[in-house]
Amino acid sequence: MIEAQNISKSFDGKEIIKDISITFDQGKTNLIIGASGTGKSVLLKNIVGLIQPDKGQVLFDGRDFTNAGKNMKTEIRREIGMLFQGGALFDSMTVEQNVMFPLNVLTTMGKEEKLDRVNHCLDRVQLTNVNEKMPSEISGGMKKRVGIARAIVNHSKYLFCDEPNSGLDPQTSITIDNLIKEITEELNITTVVVTHDMNSVMEIGDKVSFIYQGQKLWEGNNESIFDCEVKELQDFIFANNLMRNVKRMRG
Repeated sequence: MIEAQNISKSFDGKEIIKDISITFDQGKTNLIIGASGTGKSVLLKNIVGLIQPDKGQVLFDGRDFTNAGKNMKTEIRREIGMLFQGGALFDSMTVEQNVMFPLNVLTTMGKEEKLDRVNHCLDRVQLTNVNEKMPSEISGGMKKRVGIARAIVNHSKYLFCDEPNSGLDPQTSITIDNLIKEITEELNITTVVVTHDMNSVMEIGDKVSFIYQGQKLWEGNNESIFDCEVKELQDFIFANNLMRNVKRMRG
């Protein structure tokens, strides 16, 4: 479980996120949603320690990450896996080398042990016989799956996904959503997904937090979200014809 408590952050005197408190549950896909420029990514960076909040703290299973010393921060960072928006694979490395990279940096595993772990994770994301391929030789969906394999290869307890469906077609997006949810439940990890994709909300939104102009305006799940009475959230949900049709079908 991850707890963000009263997080605020300003840049150049402008408050970007304002006193946000959210709990992210273990074994669940926890979604942070909202339009572009609402503070989602800034909140994520505060949670994973890329930015120091002006106020508040972040707890990883009760451990105060925000105010921790160097050793504790290092320990927690070893337990974090990240799936970046563009995949962020190293172009000069093979798929195998990309997935193995965290093991090379963070562990003292032997070569065979690392290779076994890499192959296990690639198999889990339905990628076989691609070890020697370069990122330029695989599709966008495959790159995302390689990114997931890399994010969990170090037995991560916390998985952060920043716009995992960015640039993907609808069918591939569903595949990635389902894979993230399956891995979350299988490994019983705490997963946080930043997205503005309502399809992801409908598919995997165990817990959903809506951010608007730097504030958390609503929290619930993918069932209760359609019955919310927060105008800003309704405007966000029903911004396109598909979701408006879903609303009409629900009565």
